[in-house]
Amino acid sequence: MDKKEAYQEKLQAQIDQWNAEIEKMRAKAEEAQASARVKYMEQVEELRGHQKEAEERLKDLQKAQGEAWEDMKSGAEAAWDEMNAAMKRAWTRFS
Repeated sequence: MDKKEAYQEKLQAQIDQWNAEIEKMRAKAEEAQASARVKYMEQVEELRGHQKEAEERLKDLQKAQGEAWEDMKSGAEAAWDEMNAAMKRAWTRFS
C-alpha cells in the first residue's frame, strides 16, 4: 500500500467514525424535549455539512494523479480540522 492509499484509508475511517457519532447525536436530539430538539437538530445538520465537505475532499484526493495528491492534502487536512472542531463543539452542547 502506498502513502496515498494509506492516507485515504485513514480519512475514510475518520469519516465513518464521524458518521456514527452524528447518528448518536441525532438519536439524542430526537429524544430531547421539543425546545432543545430544534437546537440539537440544527447542530446535527451543521455537522452533516462539514462531513460532506470532508467527503468531497477525500474524493478529490482519490481522483488526483501522481504526486498531485500531496498538494491537495493540506486542503483535506483543513476540512478535517474544521470537522474535528465542530464535533467537539457539538458534543459539548449535547452533554
